[in-house]
Amino acid sequence: MHANPLLAIAVQAAASGPAWEESIIGPLITWLKAHPLIATVVGLSLLTGAAWLGLVVVRRYVIRAVDLFTRRSTAWWDDLLLDREVLHRLSWIVPALIVYQGVDFVPYLPQILADLVHRVALASLALFGVRAFAALLTAINEIYNRFPISKERPIKGLLQVISIVAHVIGGVLIIAALMDESPLLFFSGLGAMTAVTMLVFRDSILSLVAGVQITANDLIRVGDWIEMPQFNADGDVVDIALNSVRVQNWDKTFTVIPTHKFLENSFKNWRGMQETGGRRIKRSFHIDMSTIRFLTEEEIDRFGRFVLLQDYIAQKKKELEEHNRTHAAEPGYVANARRLTNVGTLRAYITAYLRQHPGIHQDLTFLVRQLQPGPEGLPIEIYVFVNDVRWAVYEGVQADVFDHILAMVPEFGLRVYQKPSGGDVAAAAAAWAEGAQPLSALCRQLSKELQPA
Repeated sequence: MHANPLLAIAVQAAASGPAWEESIIGPLITWLKAHPLIATVVGLSLLTGAAWLGLVVVRRYVIRAVDLFTRRSTAWWDDLLLDREVLHRLSWIVPALIVYQGVDFVPYLPQILADLVHRVALASLALFGVRAFAALLTAINEIYNRFPISKERPIKGLLQVISIVAHVIGGVLIIAALMDESPLLFFSGLGAMTAVTMLVFRDSILSLVAGVQITANDLIRVGDWIEMPQFNADGDVVDIALNSVRVQNWDKTFTVIPTHKFLENSFKNWRGMQETGGRRIKRSFHIDMSTIRFLTEEEIDRFGRFVLLQDYIAQKKKELEEHNRTHAAEPGYVANARRLTNVGTLRAYITAYLRQHPGIHQDLTFLVRQLQPGPEGLPIEIYVFVNDVRWAVYEGVQADVFDHILAMVPEFGLRVYQKPSGGDVAAAAAAWAEGAQPLSALCRQLSKELQPA
């Protein structure tokens, strides 16, 4: 007789031939009934094996079949669902369901342990469902970001709020399942925790409200250039989330700003400049007012040969001659007649030069004007727009314009004002020293002649 009863039953079944079902099942059941602990272990092992087998089947065959189908399809959004592992997270629900339903068939399992397994399996179903839902929200956000409207109406913050709510609900369901209580009992108690919730999630709640207003009013988009000096932010918006807005500054650093701060503080958005297609030049230079004067007839004739001033000089000469003929009693006196000035002719030249410049936007605000004179001279301000918003191109056009203008100022008998530098002081001192030497020698000679013999 075999010492091992299971081996003895197997040998007996092999000897019985085709009737092995009857010869093995009956003795096996009888033997397991005589050993309940072993029967429970065998039942749990079979349940665990069935759960593992269900997970393997789903992942190896079902998910692979879905993956093969989606890779061959022309749609691109289903690939993102697979990349975010939505189905992989859902596959964990299969073994949880098998355990939840199969634990009742484990023989001789104490009821307290069966209830515990039920609770854990039910809590696992809630956990796996929430994780799969979070992956689905991530995939939805990535799919939405593929469309152009995502830059104007980002939904990342809204999806994050939905994810938080889902996790809160999932947490309540997990706790309720583990404690074998109704979830409604926990949800009814949330009202008493409102104050604590407001305190803990204060920034999130404020940012949620701010995010809704920012999106509804189209205040910020991903890709906008914003300035917010309070937070040393000056660059492009690269991400708008529930709690924060991330800005990449021009020095390639990142500034993270709480979303609700955009409603509490002022900021500058340069989107209008980019959409208009013009970037403003607002810069002035100062004319030394001691060099401002009327033009002579020779200078008027010379400026009349400038291509950019031909029409201006011809028009002004005709206008001034007609005015002086009808209004000036004695045009020979300077105060009795209107005349051209060198600074006015310079402004006309700058206007004509900018009108024909290929880098200046001709349909936006265009001004060449005088500002209020001051200790540094007469400011001439150029207020125009470059027709290319790219930074490097803008700076290049602005530099070319002022290079030309500053070089042309002396042609009009004017001088650009600048404060004296060390070189100017040194040159003045050297000139004074050269003039002082002969003066001192003359003084010594006169003193000798005036002395009595």
